[in-house]
Amino acid sequence: MTAQSIREQLHQQIDKLPDDIVQQIADFTFFVMARRGISLPYADWDSNQWQDFVLEQFFREEDVEYSLDDAEEIYHP
Repeated sequence: MTAQSIREQLHQQIDKLPDDIVQQIADFTFFVMARRGISLPYADWDSNQWQDFVLEQFFREEDVEYSLDDAEEIYHP
């Protein structure tokens, strides 16, 4: 199993967890990073980098698209 596939599986599993457990995982991750002297990846970002990140996340989400036929099928005046 490659590191990338492990990351993808972990990401999928984390997405299914309750928020309080996700927070515990984040806290543990920060602890391990601090212990190994790894700097936080976002600590030195400027506002443009944050804006790019937010836009990437927004457009990365799988949006449900509807056609006019879908709307007509549901809407009956």
